[in-house]
Amino acid sequence: MEFEDIIYEKKNGVARITINRPQALNAFRSKTLDEMTAAFEDAEEDEDIRVVVLTGAGDRAFCSGGDVSEMGKLTPAVGRKFLGKCLKLSTTMRNLSKPIIARINGYCLGGGNELNMFCDLSIASEKAILGQVGPRVGSVPIWGGTQMLPRVVGEKKAREMIFLCRRYTAKEAEAMGLVNKVVPHEQLDAEVDKWCEEIKALSPQSLKLSKISLNFGSDLLYPSFVHGRDMLALIYGSYELTEGMEAFMQKRKPVWKPEKRD
Repeated sequence: MEFEDIIYEKKNGVARITINRPQALNAFRSKTLDEMTAAFEDAEEDEDIRVVVLTGAGDRAFCSGGDVSEMGKLTPAVGRKFLGKCLKLSTTMRNLSKPIIARINGYCLGGGNELNMFCDLSIASEKAILGQVGPRVGSVPIWGGTQMLPRVVGEKKAREMIFLCRRYTAKEAEAMGLVNKVVPHEQLDAEVDKWCEEIKALSPQSLKLSKISLNFGSDLLYPSFVHGRDMLALIYGSYELTEGMEAFMQKRKPVWKPEKRD
């Protein structure tokens, strides 16, 4: 498969998946989701690969979430397909038998932070900014935000992150357990490489079984992902979601008002 939205490289037992849309702060669209899923599936099948690194191109963003230029135009039917691609990607990542390291080099927001949570380990540059943005643009973080975030940072902090849509520094994210380690920006690659080498020195079988066992509790949340997909799909095309996306693209504050009903 030829890739347009990502860069996929394999070397010395490490597969690197880079979201290559720096002009959009590495926001993902449907094609991006398909390509990322294909890359993770390839890494799973390649017996020489021992660890996968996920990152974003450039120095500004890991991933800023879904591309609002596409999401703002989705209908419920098309939106359900889009969210189905999200669910397929996250399921592939969760079921991957090899550890995934998030190399967070900049903005890690919305769906980007949910991608971060689907990774097993996270190493962040001190320049990184993390947070959720769903309600700010009329959307809902049902792709891991409402399910995984409380398990990672605690119930109260998760509600703060979702209800207030604040942004957090890398150090703040480290303190709440959202990332494993923060390093100076220029040391990010060296630290990621170090962790990859440590993982490669361990038993692949043991790591696979450990990941399966670690995932058990949160795997029980899978029905919530399915329900969330269908609930969010139903509001694509609604006034609030459309207004939120348009306001974001127009760099203005959204005007929230009740939808008119017949």
